[in-house]
Amino acid sequence: MTAFPNARSASRLLGFILGAATFGIAPLTLAADPFRPTEGHDIGEHTEAAFKVIFEEGNYVAADAALTRAEIYEADEPLVHALIAAMAYFKGSAGLEEVGRRAALTQATAAALKETDRLRGHLYTAVGLFLEGAHMLKTEGMAKGVPRALGMLPSIFDELEAAERINAEDSELNLLKGSMDLMLAVNLPFTNPEQAITRMAQHSHPVYATQRTIAIGYRDLDQYDNALIAVNKALAAAPSNPELFYLKAQILAGQNDTDKSLVWFAKALAKKEQLPEAIGRRIVWENCVAEGAELTSCSELVGY
Repeated sequence: MTAFPNARSASRLLGFILGAATFGIAPLTLAADPFRPTEGHDIGEHTEAAFKVIFEEGNYVAADAALTRAEIYEADEPLVHALIAAMAYFKGSAGLEEVGRRAALTQATAAALKETDRLRGHLYTAVGLFLEGAHMLKTEGMAKGVPRALGMLPSIFDELEAAERINAEDSELNLLKGSMDLMLAVNLPFTNPEQAITRMAQHSHPVYATQRTIAIGYRDLDQYDNALIAVNKALAAAPSNPELFYLKAQILAGQNDTDKSLVWFAKALAKKEQLPEAIGRRIVWENCVAEGAELTSCSELVGY
């Protein structure tokens, strides 16, 4: 199905920053950390709460307040700034200035974090560089922005490899790096997406984020049977998330199971007010297409 650039790009940005993963019942850990069931890092309770609102509940409206609290109490946590940047990216051109500012803050707080948590410091330096590259692509145009963004990739990979040398099996690292590896594998020839999928399935957490990202990868590879298995695992972990309803609808549409896809589009539409406007409009458009309407009529319906 046709995807609209801002919404799809923002979804992929979030997908890189966090993969997108699951929340299950985990053993008690003293640190507030959504990524590690045991031996958690001290990420912060407000940051963890914001993460859950976005990725477990799929409630972007509530996320604004959650991220405001997180920034007040945990402004030195780079994940806070990365999430705010990703949220701003959904706003299109109106959010680009904030994306650039948060990219810089992500890098600055990550650099400071290297003093106390080297693995996460390197990891979020990579994320901050990625955000900076995404900002360049949007503000400088393809001719200038693409070469500059591509020139940042070696630094991004250097930071990820530095984190990997500290602990190659770390779940947060594997969620982010596995997501990026999968994104590259889906879009570049001569790469092996199964390696990225295996890496994520074995080592990343939470499950909802991991399986959602794997489902998106399989969807983009047109492997809809595998995508359906993955999205069902994600839904088992986060059963009320409308983004997962939408993803399952897309996968079923890809299998040409129109009746079932419309059921899941309807479930997503029932909760679209808690999603970013760009995603809500995409759901309306794709539901319209699935119902058999003309493409031009569906585009007029959502203002495209």
